[in-house]
Amino acid sequence: MQNAKEEVRSRLAIEDVIGEYVQLKRAGRLWRGLSPFTNEKTPSFFVTPDKNIWHDFSANRGGDIFAFIMEIEGLDFRGALEMLARKAGVDLAQYDTGNSREFADKKKRFLEANALAKKYFIASMVKSKPAVDYIFKKRGLSKETVIEWGIGYAPERGGAVALLRQRKFSDNEIRGAGLMGGRGGDMFRSRMMIPLCDSQGQVVGFTGRIIGDGEPKYINTPATLLYDKGRQVFGLHLAKSAIRKADSVVLVEGNLDVISSHQVGVKNVVACAGTALTVFHLKALSRLTSHVALCFDTDRAGIQATERAIVLAQGLDIDLSVIDLPADSKDPDDLICQDPEAWQKAITTNKPAVQWIIDHYAANVDIGTADGKKKLTTAALRIIKHLSDSVEAEHYLNTIASLTETTLDSIRRKMQSEATSSGGKPTLRQPKVEKIDKIRRHNEQVLTERILAIAQGQKNLRSILNNLPNEYLTAPLAKVKYFLLDENSIEIDTDLADKLAELELIASQIEGDKRLLLLTHMKELELINTEKRRAKLMGEFAMADDADERRRELLNGAINGLNQTIKLLHSTGTNDNFDGLFAVWDSRKDDPTPL
Repeated sequence: MQNAKEEVRSRLAIEDVIGEYVQLKRAGRLWRGLSPFTNEKTPSFFVTPDKNIWHDFSANRGGDIFAFIMEIEGLDFRGALEMLARKAGVDLAQYDTGNSREFADKKKRFLEANALAKKYFIASMVKSKPAVDYIFKKRGLSKETVIEWGIGYAPERGGAVALLRQRKFSDNEIRGAGLMGGRGGDMFRSRMMIPLCDSQGQVVGFTGRIIGDGEPKYINTPATLLYDKGRQVFGLHLAKSAIRKADSVVLVEGNLDVISSHQVGVKNVVACAGTALTVFHLKALSRLTSHVALCFDTDRAGIQATERAIVLAQGLDIDLSVIDLPADSKDPDDLICQDPEAWQKAITTNKPAVQWIIDHYAANVDIGTADGKKKLTTAALRIIKHLSDSVEAEHYLNTIASLTETTLDSIRRKMQSEATSSGGKPTLRQPKVEKIDKIRRHNEQVLTERILAIAQGQKNLRSILNNLPNEYLTAPLAKVKYFLLDENSIEIDTDLADKLAELELIASQIEGDKRLLLLTHMKELELINTEKRRAKLMGEFAMADDADERRRELLNGAINGLNQTIKLLHSTGTNDNFDGLFAVWDSRKDDPTPL
């Protein structure tokens, strides 16, 4: 796909593509505009055409034309490539070989089949009085909503399969698109049809809701080349703009919950309908916002779904919360039918997910008894042990200790004991860290750029850059360092804008716990420079005149000191313990001149 990527890039001017989303004005060799990701009033969004990159200073984001489409449309790379290829008039199939080309051809035919089926279902709905009564009167959907979501009706007699055959689709293609049942007939009959769309609005499947009595109530398209329920986020194609604007998303259980919410103006709502929440659902949402509010049932299944979501969210930089509905409302659709304003109020009163779980269990046991305290701590620790942030975990351990009137030490011992008895490690789960071996240790440029790239995207970690000596940096990177430490201290020029955009590209490829990675990279950079200084001094020692005992003594002492520093650095970083690195930094403050 690299050749396809470059062909697409060569055919599109980055300023033209971004100009469809942002009003840009020329500023020398740059283009400038207001950020599409924040509500800024002073333009700080830059496009550099000659380098094919962009950078948004207010949102701390940047990259190339593909990165922009991934951010603005909430797509993965393949989705962005396909979207831009259509815009550029590039046939990606030309760049595929063998099985890949066959796959692309099948996918295209399945999309065409689903698009035709959607038109058929809409036409059938208009002709059916029972369907019209159910959709408009019983479900309370407006004409605008039905049109926006492409809602239709599958007649009792079927007909979609016959139409597709008439339009020269083979049975294998119809079945592959998910529109044919096991006996060769229509998959959907007597059902209100809701199209399932990918993030670009292409129909990849359908949900059919029975009209009248009958089971099952809902039928979804089976797994196909187009439709994977473990990745499909319902309504995302229509919710993207609202999610970005609100910087939050509400995740509900039912498709009709989403549609009803959009109808009353609350449009940052989506669903993982028909399946349990997966990490792929959360990843798709995390491309648009880091704030995800869950609105699931409060029955046992809903509690388990919330607990699962907490575990899945670890490492995704997601702030997870839970929305409580009034006791007399069974789901968002029900609440919206009763009182739309109550739904709007409910989504603004969410609670952190872990706290919500703790409160739920606390309300259902007698925490005045030993048995109640045991049940509460067991249930809560089952979740807390998965938290990757040690500060967050400590907060909730303190919360449990306070609720149960137990010492924090007792709570910690219980968590360690249960982890040990279940075969796990008796410590908080450590996040995955990218192996430093993947980076060539001698390449200081890679390390320094990654350090600054991480700090650029994580404001809470930027103070660590105070421990990064200027002599470790090139002049352009030293300028970036000072800008990150104090954004008002340096005027943004084109060179700085370009460098920050390049670092944003680097940051987009970095995964894992950012603090752990930053400190690990800082340690490696210290090791490289300390070993370089030691090698230099050892060379001077070898060349020193034997008669100059004082100089040889000083050099030997300095070399021994550096040996101790290297030993200290080698021992640091284990189990997220960087005391050795911090000691090196403290010693530098006492003696800031490098040896």
